[in-house]
Amino acid sequence: MFARAIRQHTSCSRVASRACQPRIASTTTPALRSFTTSPNRSRPAAPSQTQTTSHGLLPRKLLIPHNDSDPAQHAGAAVETIPDTPIPVLRTVAAVRQWTSEKSFADNKDKDSQHGQEDQGIALVPTMGALHEGHLRLIREAVRLGHDKVAVSIYVNPAQFGVAEDLESYPKTWAGDCAVLKSLYEELSSSSSSSSSSSSSSHLNGRGLQMAVFAPPTAEMYPSGFPGQEVSSKGSFVTITPVGELLEGAARPTFFRGVATVCMKLFNIVQPTRAFFGQKDVQQTVVIRKMVRDFHLPMEVVVVPTVREDGERGGEDGAVDGLALSSRNVYLGTRRRKVAPVLYRALKAAEGAYLDGSLDAGEILPAALKVVLDTMGEQKDLPAQDGVLFQLEYISLADPDTMEEIDEVDPSKGAILSGAVKMLPVYNPQEGEDLGAHDGPPVRLIDNIILAPKA
Repeated sequence: MFARAIRQHTSCSRVASRACQPRIASTTTPALRSFTTSPNRSRPAAPSQTQTTSHGLLPRKLLIPHNDSDPAQHAGAAVETIPDTPIPVLRTVAAVRQWTSEKSFADNKDKDSQHGQEDQGIALVPTMGALHEGHLRLIREAVRLGHDKVAVSIYVNPAQFGVAEDLESYPKTWAGDCAVLKSLYEELSSSSSSSSSSSSSSHLNGRGLQMAVFAPPTAEMYPSGFPGQEVSSKGSFVTITPVGELLEGAARPTFFRGVATVCMKLFNIVQPTRAFFGQKDVQQTVVIRKMVRDFHLPMEVVVVPTVREDGERGGEDGAVDGLALSSRNVYLGTRRRKVAPVLYRALKAAEGAYLDGSLDAGEILPAALKVVLDTMGEQKDLPAQDGVLFQLEYISLADPDTMEEIDEVDPSKGAILSGAVKMLPVYNPQEGEDLGAHDGPPVRLIDNIILAPKA
């Protein structure tokens, strides 16, 4: 059972073998067997560091450091803000808690009476920076739901990167992020001001927007010391199983442990009433919702539809594109960017089979596989200086609540179609060719489509 995911780990191009034969796993074989992961790398032993205390001899890394970041100690210090905005940049847990304790505009009873809207509490939008329209859509959705106090976290969490992954090269664009948030703040504030002086309603109802950015150092997020990125690392982790071990979790065995851990930290620090996530990382949303439910966290997880590149609405030539927005898209460069939407097109083909009446995975998934194989064949026939190499890692049909792979869609529940491809570095790069950021390393792209219930 649960053996219908399509797996493949060979690439197709002129320089690759023409015998690219992906398979559909048989129903008697575990569906995840063909995932390959990097072997664990052991870290060199750290020098012994101990400290004598009244409790005896303790390893230094086990000592909880004294937190001297009380805002009262820094009352005279200038508050860091995003340039030319009132948006504070908070670097410590204490600073966040001070900000969250301050009353929002909606706490003012006179304003509540005037505008007829209750305080919605604090909205949290967790990000790793390199902000794009997908992130901004999350903030807009928070405002649309009536939040006038929005915290945006910008933190590249090392715990969700494997030891061989792109932590060091992950896009870090602080100045650009500040500019994007400044522009969005002005847009939302202007919208609120104009609507408050007219008869039309506004989601802020003229109350104004209080936004803050939480951009902590790793020492603040991991006060006992960062425990490491290895599967065998020891530390205070949150693990959500079995969903965190499937699909993306099988390919990246420490990923969801890192995601769940940092989100639990952020939820505890900010205490939001709602947290906003994008559907692009659909398995992540299932993990976080399960964590919130199982740990009785008093908050709601809001999932916002995937934002796609402009090509979905028709580029200059009117062609459909649909590549999901991702901070890692900057790695693609011009040549690979043209081929990158293959995953979305494959998922759309599978969705088409479902909409045409198919419920069996054996009919739905091959429609996606055909798109992938056709694209591989096209790239294989191109000259080496024009072709693109890529690998199909998986295309999956899964239960929408558990992410466990299914053989047949329950029409009363629907399903999740998801997949991953790896765009390999450009073969035979040409002089002056746009290879993408960091000279175009391998780029792993994920995407998904929700199959809506039919009954």
